[in-house]
Order: sequence, then structure tokens, then C-alpha cells
Amino acid sequence: MLDFGFASELEIRLELGRRLRAQRLAQGLSQVEVAQRAGIGVNTLKLLEGKGKCTFENFMRTVLALGLADELQSLLLLKIDSIARMERAEQASRIRAPRARRRAGEDK
Repeated sequence: MLDFGFASELEIRLELGRRLRAQRLAQGLSQVEVAQRAGIGVNTLKLLEGKGKCTFENFMRTVLALGLADELQSLLLLKIDSIARMERAEQASRIRAPRARRRAGEDK
């Protein structure tokens, strides 16, 4: 299995395409069936499965067409493994972006 922590962007895209293909085949579905369910073209699905190329929208349509939405549940969640990290995460959610500084001589 590919370790995403050490993989390039291209390697991750290729691996995700392979995983979607494996899921499709495990469900006994053809590319035509999945493309129709997802509302995308068959060539779009072929590019996704073979080369990892597609828009994020088409990737999500394919994931949903394969019934894999639950697999995304923990994707990109903030992992809290200590009280200190939890406190930092809580503070970060309340911090505002700094205001632009006014130059000397500008009117309000």
C-alpha cells in the first residue's frame, strides 16, 4: 500500500484512481455503469482510473456513485492527540486575521 506521507502528488492521484477502479470491479460494475451513475463521461472515468486525472467534482461524483461517501468521513479531520494540541486548535479557530495597518497621514 502506498504511504501518502512519502508520495508525490502524481503518485497519490494514480493510487486513488487505482483504488476507485478496484472498488468498481469489486462491486461488479462496468465503467459505463459507473459513469452513468456519476453523470460523467466514460472517457472521464477512464482518465481517473488510469491516470488519476479529473476534476475534484468528477472525483466526488465517482466516489458517490460507488457508494463510498462514508470512506471520506475521517479525511482531513484535525487529529487531537494531546490536551495542548486541543487547546491550540481551539484558539486557532477563534483568531481573526490581522487588519491592514494604516499608513501615517491617512484619514480614517
